[in-house]
Amino acid sequence: MNRALILVDIQNDFMKGGSLEVPNANEIIPVVNKLLKEKDWDLIVATKDWHPKEHKSFASNHEGKNVFEVVKLGGVDQILWPDHCVAETKGSELHKDLFIKFINEYVLKGTNPEVDSYSGFFDNGQLFETDLCELLDDNEISEVYIVGLATDYCVKFTALDAVGLGFDTYVVVDAVRGLGGAEAALVEMQEGVYLITSETIN
Repeated sequence: MNRALILVDIQNDFMKGGSLEVPNANEIIPVVNKLLKEKDWDLIVATKDWHPKEHKSFASNHEGKNVFEVVKLGGVDQILWPDHCVAETKGSELHKDLFIKFINEYVLKGTNPEVDSYSGFFDNGQLFETDLCELLDDNEISEVYIVGLATDYCVKFTALDAVGLGFDTYVVVDAVRGLGGAEAALVEMQEGVYLITSETIN
């Protein structure tokens, strides 16, 4: 049973002081680092939001619209966000305290300006697929363990897609943090996702 650790969007813009700060996000760094350093993984993958500056999920690209308003984008409801994780900017870099030397592969998402991508596997309209599933299949991964940000968006959709693709999927609850809907997201994920703590991982 090969297993992978997936780090979801542990990027500066989601951390303390970032343009789309997730409350208490920095608390996950020591937990994630311990998993990276002390546990055996067959593959470690980090996803990164990697937006062009003209991305249509940014409120700044919709005249007269404000952050957190909802519009249609790619045929699905889209929350308008502050500009964040613009490709090649400091905000898109992984947090400096993360043990990045253990990461084997990176998966970029949100690169299409016409549609957002919460999941590490697909865009929100499920029209485009990232390299993540192929990476997992190439390494004969059957179990995925998910950590990162934010619980109620990119973590949730990555986990649900992993289940849909046939992976045994674990979300490490002490290594994720969310925005306003984190608790509801954890309840939703109970359908098919194993919710565990880092201490229970062998």
